[in-house]
Amino acid sequence: MFGIERRKSIRGLVLWALLTSIMLVLYCLPNPTQEGSHAPSCALTKSWQKNLTFRFQSTKTETEECSPKVNIMFIKTHKTASSTILNILFRFGEKHKLKFAFPDGRNDFFYPSPFQCSQVKEYQPGECYNIVCNHMRFDAQEVAKLLPADAVYITILRDPAELFESSFHYYHRAVPLTWRIDGDNKLAEFLHHPRTFYSPDAYNSFYLKNLLFFDFGFDNNLEPDDPRVVTVIETLSKSFHLVLIAEYFEESLILLKDTLCWTMEDLLFFKQNARKGSSVSRLTSELRAKALEWNGADWRLYQHFNSTFWARVEAYGEKRMKREVNELRRRNAEMKTICIEGGDAVEARMIQDRSLLPWQPVGESSILGYNMRKDIDPKFRTLCRKMLTPEIQYLSDLGVNLWLTRLWGWLKDVFY
Repeated sequence: MFGIERRKSIRGLVLWALLTSIMLVLYCLPNPTQEGSHAPSCALTKSWQKNLTFRFQSTKTETEECSPKVNIMFIKTHKTASSTILNILFRFGEKHKLKFAFPDGRNDFFYPSPFQCSQVKEYQPGECYNIVCNHMRFDAQEVAKLLPADAVYITILRDPAELFESSFHYYHRAVPLTWRIDGDNKLAEFLHHPRTFYSPDAYNSFYLKNLLFFDFGFDNNLEPDDPRVVTVIETLSKSFHLVLIAEYFEESLILLKDTLCWTMEDLLFFKQNARKGSSVSRLTSELRAKALEWNGADWRLYQHFNSTFWARVEAYGEKRMKREVNELRRRNAEMKTICIEGGDAVEARMIQDRSLLPWQPVGESSILGYNMRKDIDPKFRTLCRKMLTPEIQYLSDLGVNLWLTRLWGWLKDVFY
């Protein structure tokens, strides 16, 4: 019996090594290099500006004191509810016929490689875009080449202990460092002895330490007392106009609405990529402390922007914020009743329309999705469909060729 199980384990490792090698080659092949070190900055044409101005002026009411912001850079950090923000941006951009900078062949900008403009589908130096929002490893200078000077820079953070738990669960089969951890609770074993299992140079190791720092393009192995951590925080404070906090998602959306001069309708959402409860490891106070210590640079980053977040809430007005959050919750509850069969998310195996099935982690089906009601009022059908559509399918609907992502998905499903 032991021999059979051992052979199965060895076969699985061999297949995974083969699969990983294939995907590494494929992911590297289509990644072009940027010609020259300084591409021209983005330059708006007068006709493009005129068309945008006309569209938004024609929908502006007499009581509005501002025009909606349409030039947006959203850094889609990992495991931070960023997929829900992405759905909001997709709907807004599609509704107003805005120009997205999309990746080519896959759903991210060749992550974890640093972002380059040449990774944008059909990019031409000097070309302007309204919205950049797919996963990338941020490079401020490269991103600035894609957007007008008035672009609003936004991102979202999550408590690093909870983020680490989520990342560890979601990516552990794609991080060879975790394969040699024994026991039923690999997360606890790792946090008790992180340096035993962690190596900075190992494949996909960034998923295991200070993932926020890595997503923003910085060294994720900095210790929290390193002076460079403060420099990074100061740099990001100057770069971003608004930093959302996942734990206060609805309050974050109200600040987003205020920053972008959007409407409440623009903010309606259903949670995307939520995990079923049985797959979530509840952190004890001891494990939480260890996770924060291990991700100390991210913890300092989060503490800083959590503080500035609540300063903005106070400036907005706490009573006003509470009123707006309650209205957003009321509208979302109304849309749930209109759109979702049963009124809530279901496990992947229960999703009837496979085109609404979210992307699943390797070897698991832990991500929840939705069933759309069949008796929806026709005037809500299109909105419901778009609110329920997962990221990969929405990108396809917007015309993005995802051949590499789909190949990876097929291989993932075949081997696991």
